[in-house]
Amino acid sequence: MVTRYSDAVIQPEAVAQETSSEPARTIPQNSALDGLILLAEHKRFIGLFVLIAVVLTTVVSFLLPVRYEAKILLLPPQQNSSVGSALLGQLGNMGSLGSLGSLASLAGGSLGIKNPADMYISLLTSRTVEDALIQRFDLMKEYHEKRMSDARKEFESRTTAIAGTKDGLIRISVEDRDPKRAADLANGYVEEFRKLSASLAITEAARRRLFFEQQLQQAKDELTKAEEAMRKTQQSTGVLQIDSQARALIEGAAILRGQVVAKQVQIESMRSFATDDNPRLILAKQELAALQSQLQRLAGSQQDTGSDINLSKGRVTESGMEYLRRYRDLKYSETVFELLAKEFEIAKLDEAREGSIVQVVDAAVPPDKRSFPPRALIVVLMTLIALVIAVLWVLASERWVQSPERQGRIQTLRAMLFSRQ
Repeated sequence: MVTRYSDAVIQPEAVAQETSSEPARTIPQNSALDGLILLAEHKRFIGLFVLIAVVLTTVVSFLLPVRYEAKILLLPPQQNSSVGSALLGQLGNMGSLGSLGSLASLAGGSLGIKNPADMYISLLTSRTVEDALIQRFDLMKEYHEKRMSDARKEFESRTTAIAGTKDGLIRISVEDRDPKRAADLANGYVEEFRKLSASLAITEAARRRLFFEQQLQQAKDELTKAEEAMRKTQQSTGVLQIDSQARALIEGAAILRGQVVAKQVQIESMRSFATDDNPRLILAKQELAALQSQLQRLAGSQQDTGSDINLSKGRVTESGMEYLRRYRDLKYSETVFELLAKEFEIAKLDEAREGSIVQVVDAAVPPDKRSFPPRALIVVLMTLIALVIAVLWVLASERWVQSPERQGRIQTLRAMLFSRQ
């Protein structure tokens, strides 16, 4: 009976223990409070891990190569849309082609969408400009590269060129280990671009300038040949002066021929940007026709305006005929050269007025502060990353070790590894 009584007494206690243990199983093991307690228990490990990461990061940040960034601010040339507007206006005023009027208005609207600074950025960062800078500053040796393509890639990775969406200005920044060389590289972009733009016809005036420059060089060569031929003729014939009337006729005809050729060259240059209905082109054609008519009357031949002047051979000695021809060629070459030189100077003035060369707003100066590496930012970021890694490591390792199933597997693994059989 005692035993039964004791059993009866003990049984409720066992039941109480079982009932008291059941709620404990329902308590979540991964609650926020349990996590904070677990982190507090391993605070020494976390602190040591973060401290080691900070020290290593600081050492590495001071070992990284220092770079300085130099910046230059440029004003791109403003495109002169007068020619384009005139052509579009002529296109829209054509009565027989009414549909082209709306087409011209659409084209005129689309011209304002494009940003001319984008074109100049492409020219500034072209391969020609970059290779010139690499060779000028011996960057292949600085970057320890053996091929120009590899040095160009390294140089491009250190260069940034953007166009402002609001102000339209071009900003170029260059990074280098030497602050003075970084400023020289940024300013060198403008210098090399100006050398490149001298051989490019970007605007309408620049195209005219380049065209007349080529024609002027040819006229200069022809004038040199005519002067040499005239000198040889004077030596061979002994004629040093001719009749005043013959001189006047020859000079007049030569000037007319030179004006005809110069006007033809001007018309050819206008055809590159103007249509046949352009008023300036029509006026130039009319002036050419008038000059050709005067030359034909003076030469006395409707078939060949370049033939000898209509002079009576009786009025000119036989020995002076060759001299007259050479003299005519000389005056003709001089007139063509003078007229083309005037057109060339006008085109240069128009090009300068349009501003085909970028202008420097703020020149690059040697920076007084490094741009790379940002040591403070690197240390702060690595501190946060190390803290997160340490916390996750503590939480994951604690959960992995405390699992009963995991502990059983660990014991089995240990027994298999350290068993003698």
